[in-house]
Amino acid sequence: MGISLSYAKDRDLAQEIVNDSFLKFFSSIQNFNEFQSLRSWLRRITVNTAIDFYRKNKRVREQLEINEQTEVFHEFNAISDLAYEDLIALIRKLPDDQMLVFNLYEIEGYSHKEIAGQLEITESSSRVYLTRAKAKLRQLVHFHFKEYAGR
Repeated sequence: MGISLSYAKDRDLAQEIVNDSFLKFFSSIQNFNEFQSLRSWLRRITVNTAIDFYRKNKRVREQLEINEQTEVFHEFNAISDLAYEDLIALIRKLPDDQMLVFNLYEIEGYSHKEIAGQLEITESSSRVYLTRAKAKLRQLVHFHFKEYAGR
């Protein structure tokens, strides 16, 4: 459930991804190689199911042109001060496309080329989504600490 929660906006959607993942798992169990790690195989199925869900439910797909100009934000090392649950909550506030690219690149370790192939977007769009996700997360972290300090 933890993997699907990092790709879903809410628990209901995460549960749907988990259910679909287990359906895929049990329908393809004959393909399981005993030399593989069951955990990593199930993780891969879950990530791919989340990607499939994203593709299936994406209403409007825009191809973005690269604009190499990125805004410069003041860096501060606030991430280490955030609790895991707070960080996940902030990531869930990202737009779907940005959240998915952020998770695939930063958490799962996919390259932009692999992400582009999975999501049927260009590599440049993947880079732009990641840049925007990081910028948005910086803003969200900043607002989170302002709100927290005001308590």
